Amino acid sequence: MAGGAVIKLEIVMTNTEALRWFDEALWDLDTAKILQREKRYNAAAFYSHQASEKALKSLLYNIGEIPRGHSVRELLQRYFARVGREPDERLLGFARELDRHYIISRYPNALPSGTPHEAYDEEASARAINAAEEVVKFAERELSFFREQGEHRRRA
Repeated sequence: MAGGAVIKLEIVMTNTEALRWFDEALWDLDTAKILQREKRYNAAAFYSHQASEKALKSLLYNIGEIPRGHSVRELLQRYFARVGREPDERLLGFARELDRHYIISRYPNALPSGTPHEAYDEEASARAINAAEEVVKFAERELSFFREQGEHRRRA
């Protein structure tokens, strides 16, 4: 009986952690949009990456994995592998777009010349925000699916 309680506690803790990460993903996506509006395009792209990274980490926490790393593409592939599904190529395209912004949106020495704020424009940050919105929506759908599955099992 005690073993079952431990497993149940781990699931509750994992789901709580998943929700904390997803909540922060939503916050970062809102932050990206604020930065876009204020013409801080490089920072908007970076926060788009952060929103996506956190949304995917929420999915991994939700299935019992402690996620590591910062590559949106790798986190997405790891999630699909863990749930036994083929990766969604459209989402992988968004993930590749977002991974481009993890370093160069912040560090001048990641560019051949100039600074990140000079290198980014409205179009680049808009692409990043759009990609992040798609990844976050995917994570939200997946979290809802797991929540519904759990409620179904409790009722059965």
